[in-house]
Amino acid sequence: MASFASQVKKELTLLPVHRQHARAELAALIRMNGALRLVDHQFVLSVQTENPAIARRIYALLKQVYHVEAELLVSRKMNLRKNYNYAVRLKGGSHRVLTDLSILQNDQLHLSHQISADIWERQPLLRSYLRGAFLAGGSVNNPETSRYHLEIYSTYADHSADLLKVMHQFHLNAKETQRRSGFIVYLKEAEQVADFLQLIGATNAMLQFEDVRIVRDMRNSVNRLVNCETANMNKTVNAAAKQIDNIEYIQATVGLNQLSPSLREIAVVRLANPEVSLKELGEMLPNGPVSKSGVNHRLRKINTFAESLRQGDRKEA
Repeated sequence: MASFASQVKKELTLLPVHRQHARAELAALIRMNGALRLVDHQFVLSVQTENPAIARRIYALLKQVYHVEAELLVSRKMNLRKNYNYAVRLKGGSHRVLTDLSILQNDQLHLSHQISADIWERQPLLRSYLRGAFLAGGSVNNPETSRYHLEIYSTYADHSADLLKVMHQFHLNAKETQRRSGFIVYLKEAEQVADFLQLIGATNAMLQFEDVRIVRDMRNSVNRLVNCETANMNKTVNAAAKQIDNIEYIQATVGLNQLSPSLREIAVVRLANPEVSLKELGEMLPNGPVSKSGVNHRLRKINTFAESLRQGDRKEA
């Protein structure tokens, strides 16, 4: 069964995009997953991913925007999991593509890790860039089985800082942390994760996420109410058990006649009704009704008298 993150990425790879949005998405995908080699005095760009749908997306966007020749290569990783690796490699035009996306600075042949100024100028392009960044290095936990968590991994500090700024521009409470091999921008709040999914165009995934979140939140609320009710019931039962224990102790040592009429009255009713609440107890008194606070006051006096008897004081209550 595909993971929730895979479902999100599958949905994103099927989105149709305008040429300018395709450029912004490609800029993130190539900046984060691209590799550049010099072959026969020419740059050769290769963009790698473990997701075949993303590889097809890169291939299609490059064709759509730049009309370049590319090939899709498949290889198997040499590790225990033996996942497949997919690479989109350009046969020509690598320098033109990288220059147009402001990844390769033409004057110095310098690779830029920061988001270009033309993308910063328009929020729709920033959304497309975030979509590409999530496809390239993003993951999100399944809301049914784990805590809410979405992250985007980036190798370079300045690029990670740019992603953080973009999220803040969209009022997302993103945070950043460093790992040994790179940097991570992440979201932990459920509503923020849902907002991000909506922002990058994963509407179906967002709706699924929200459905699960609502059910989980409702279940948690019910559990909290049940736990609270159980705690209150346990508190009531324990208090009643203590009251009965003290009343029986008084009866066995000095007799209930040592209690004042009002205390003796409530002691007799409590012994006969060990399970009822204070409110119900007050309504059952022969000379009642007595309020809950009044019943509680009388029972506290009985408890105090029982404790004094245990300490050797036999004065009447």
